[in-house]
Amino acid sequence: MGLNRSNIDQLKKGDIALVGFPFDAHSSFMTGPAKAPELIIDAIECDSANYFTESLIDLNEHPRIAWCGNAVLDDYFSIAKTTRQVLQQGAIPFSLGGDHSITYPILQSIHEHHGKVNILHFDAHTDLYDELDHNKFSHACPFARIMEEGLAKSLTQIGIRTLTQHTKEQAERFGVKMIQMKDWVPQTKLEIDGPVYISFDLDVLDQAFAPGLSHHEPGGFSTREVLDIIQRLKLDIIGLDLVEYNPDRDVNGMTAMVAAKITKELIDRIL
Repeated sequence: MGLNRSNIDQLKKGDIALVGFPFDAHSSFMTGPAKAPELIIDAIECDSANYFTESLIDLNEHPRIAWCGNAVLDDYFSIAKTTRQVLQQGAIPFSLGGDHSITYPILQSIHEHHGKVNILHFDAHTDLYDELDHNKFSHACPFARIMEEGLAKSLTQIGIRTLTQHTKEQAERFGVKMIQMKDWVPQTKLEIDGPVYISFDLDVLDQAFAPGLSHHEPGGFSTREVLDIIQRLKLDIIGLDLVEYNPDRDVNGMTAMVAAKITKELIDRIL
């Protein structure tokens, strides 16, 4: 019982490769997300739940899904190396963070393999700061690096509720399609042509539903609202990440279970 285990060099074309990136060195407020990947997998495999998605796909020992364990990281940019290895096997990388800074090196490898892709970004924050605390690789900056280097064709952000004058100007500079939380309506359609990379920051959720976050930002989505959005997606997904779960702030593993549920439903959108 459980998710299949695999080394990256054993992956096959079309596999969904869950890879942990235990990295939080670019967190600005508090560390903790480096502890998250294995706890998310533990929650997926927890006896209190089951392996079915809500559309009745059984992920238990599913032949296309593999947990590859935590990557061994020599430094920040070895994240790109690990992602490149997954892509070279023909697999779809699903990266479990870790803080949101991991998305930039991942997208460097995605761009090498797929060219410019579209990004769908769930978050309370734009992560478009040019730098934060004199750090251009902060978890507040990955999409500034991605867009200024031309790694993405488009960037669509939903759930934003922390806009500043600087990040507003950055969004305009990079042509970001932004749906702020205050403007969200359930009827909003997320239609994106071409290959899509999904980056899911758990703080898009209100902390009432996900307390295990470094940054508590009131006024976010409920778990059910996020699941409804995911389940309506009809996209050509070529890679994903789920980031910013902080076990140090969690309550009884509540956020781990939410992260596990979202991971399962995102996988469902690929199968």
